Amino acid sequence: MMILDTDHFSEFIKGADSPAGRRLAKRLMDSDQPFGTTIITYEEQLRGWLAEIHKIKNVTWQQDAYADLRRVLDSFCEWEVCDWSLSAAERFRRFRSDGIMIGSMDLKIACLALEQQATLLTSNAKDFAKVPNLVIEDWLHE
Repeated sequence: MMILDTDHFSEFIKGADSPAGRRLAKRLMDSDQPFGTTIITYEEQLRGWLAEIHKIKNVTWQQDAYADLRRVLDSFCEWEVCDWSLSAAERFRRFRSDGIMIGSMDLKIACLALEQQATLLTSNAKDFAKVPNLVIEDWLHE
């Protein structure tokens, strides 16, 4: 299984507006691997879009941001989304006690990828490489 980190998911849902997103989508569709994302990526996307909407004080101008939020919601409804689990939480605690110090959201995504025995598609190799046994690939910059 392939799990898309938030950076890869963001490019994918841009669709025709992103050459990198088009290449990523084609490669995923041509792959024989199932793919999905995580509930953590959903949280990151939701927080980002809600912050964006909040910054726009003119309610008329919020229309485009709400349309983008709807597009993100629709995308998540179509995708396999890996849920946060007790075993992922325990893995997260072990990694923290072992001194794995990357961002909490990234570490949660890594734990879910390991739980699924999945390859994580990410552009953040610097941080994710610190997680033992995590298989990562960057399909946006290859």
